[in-house]
Amino acid sequence: MFKALVVNKDDEGKTHAGVTEISLDQLPHGDVTVAVEYSTVNYKDGLCIGPGGGLVRNYPHVPGIDFAGTVEASEDDRYNPGDKVVLTGWRVGEAHWGGYSQKARVKADWLVPLPDGLDTRQAMAVGTAGFTAMLAVMALEDHGIKSGPVLVCGAAGGVGSVATAILANLGHEVAGVTGRPETADYLTSLGATQIVAREDLAETVKRPLEGETWGGCVDAVGGAMLARVLGQMQYGASVAAVGLAGGAGLPATVIPFLLRGVNLLGIDSVLQPYDNRVRAWARIAKDLPMDKLEAMVQPATLSDLPKLGADILKGQVKGRVVVDVNA
Repeated sequence: MFKALVVNKDDEGKTHAGVTEISLDQLPHGDVTVAVEYSTVNYKDGLCIGPGGGLVRNYPHVPGIDFAGTVEASEDDRYNPGDKVVLTGWRVGEAHWGGYSQKARVKADWLVPLPDGLDTRQAMAVGTAGFTAMLAVMALEDHGIKSGPVLVCGAAGGVGSVATAILANLGHEVAGVTGRPETADYLTSLGATQIVAREDLAETVKRPLEGETWGGCVDAVGGAMLARVLGQMQYGASVAAVGLAGGAGLPATVIPFLLRGVNLLGIDSVLQPYDNRVRAWARIAKDLPMDKLEAMVQPATLSDLPKLGADILKGQVKGRVVVDVNA
């Protein structure tokens, strides 16, 4: 028997999450059994711990969209007992039981070997959010980051924090957008050289084009802010869109694309191909300063998760929450 955070739904449709003991035979089918060491808390996790957000179809359910740990048993030649591995995406923690458990059983295709230079705790300090941030930075690089500041919208969140640290470490001037003034010192410590108040970008304007300000952008907000930012990009610059905290709608025109050649790059981390996953994790180990990473970390245990799940849905979680599932 081992511990896991299990979410159940009652006859009235209400969900209840609590730490309980489960057995190996309760785990779903998979090729590889992993002794989980760390997981994280992401927006999707908040939904899956709570009302589900349409992501969870079957109960009881174990959330946790990512984890890192040690292979305990494997039916796949690519992995052997003792191997260190990391998992993000593939709807684990949503459609498939996830990382809020001391053991997990998953498909071998979903795993990536832990890269040299990272331990399992550091890997989850990065987690899905940091992995997504690196994918966004790589996409901007592939399309050419222009001179001048790179904007990070939602900079104090999980994706934004890691993106800020990576971009600054790579030598870019970073402007961080936040709606929480108290996070300014935190963002500066990650390498941001400019703090932009959310209200400065929160509303669309009638003009489809404004001054050419930003050499690139990682956007975790979407909605009106993304529409506004598109009109402020330099000629040929790119926006990597990674989230929709500000809404799924995009009240924009095609003018920035037609007259300035702006690129809007969609970033998906869930079904990312294996080779690009390996590339991204190798870049994380190389280009994310570990001292800055540690500054983002808020430690947690399985019993903390119900409250943290509610907090992240309210935008009250800063940086990265690392869950020690064995604490």
